[in-house]
Amino acid sequence: MSKVYEATDVGCVRPINEDSAAVFAPEVYVVADGMGGHAAGEVASHILVKSVQADLSGREGIREAELCDSIRHANHEILATVAENPDCQGMGTTATVLHLEEGQAIWAHVGDSRLYLLRSGQLMQITRDHSYVEDLVEHGEITEAEARNHPQKNMLTRAVGVEEELEVDSGSFAVAAGDVLLLATDGLMNMVPEDEIAAILSRNDEDPAKSLVAAALHYGGRDNVTAVVVVYA
Repeated sequence: MSKVYEATDVGCVRPINEDSAAVFAPEVYVVADGMGGHAAGEVASHILVKSVQADLSGREGIREAELCDSIRHANHEILATVAENPDCQGMGTTATVLHLEEGQAIWAHVGDSRLYLLRSGQLMQITRDHSYVEDLVEHGEITEAEARNHPQKNMLTRAVGVEEELEVDSGSFAVAAGDVLLLATDGLMNMVPEDEIAAILSRNDEDPAKSLVAAALHYGGRDNVTAVVVVYA
């Protein structure tokens, strides 16, 4: 049976925690990072998580397309909420959803929260950030080092709850005993270097999710931070 750890913190600067996360049967894991301010981001991420959970909880044989559909369903729910509540105008959220079943990891993703795989001490980023800065890196206009401190680092090119039509990235890969999967909001990656994230996940802490969040706070905690860690067995 996989071991699962979950932790979140408002951080050292933000007044509210706009992150949301959920872990539910059958081995579905969700992380969302809301945007919009004035609690609207918190509303968007909460709607996303609750909608995905309502769609997938207790299901058997969940497929990649169904993960994508659950995010698109949440997209429509957020847009409907905005239409009914002008105070929520401009809100949206990231979404990273993972399902484990019979040696397969199936994922769906929008935004700049991330899914990582740690295998044999090597940390691999599975998802691609949907951000302006990531596009600049891909086109060779800036380096990854420059991207880390770019003033428009948080500008998303894709988010849930912004437009009627939503493109969702997805995929799958085989997992084996001892693999560690990490879902996290950018409040972790923007604070903690990836080599340190890998080291924390490799050292068999009592609660690696709490250790990751503590590291983000140690480095300044400039954003909300959320981590869900799954040690596959």
